[in-house]
Amino acid sequence: MEANTGIDTQELGEKIVGVLKTIYDPEIPVDIYELGLIYDVFVNEDREVKILMTLTSPNCPVAESLPVEVEEKVKSLDLVADAEVEITFDPPWTQELMSEEAKLELGLL
Repeated sequence: MEANTGIDTQELGEKIVGVLKTIYDPEIPVDIYELGLIYDVFVNEDREVKILMTLTSPNCPVAESLPVEVEEKVKSLDLVADAEVEITFDPPWTQELMSEEAKLELGLL
């Protein structure tokens, strides 16, 4: 019989997305979630979070600090036991990954 941990991983996932929407790329006035920099958010039953994200370019000025900021802000959520950020450039980020809202904000629509 599976133990019920009482954690709603989907609800926690939504809270994590809420936090991600407070983190901005310093060069673009749009949060990293709407920019499409977050590829995936995994939450397991132990409340461990893994975030797969990218940067606008490998030479992004915040390549060192942005993943750390994401990790720290997600870890600051009470329900999160641990968080890890993995950076990938596969697939590379393009403007196509941005939300309609972000494109509108940047005058791309």
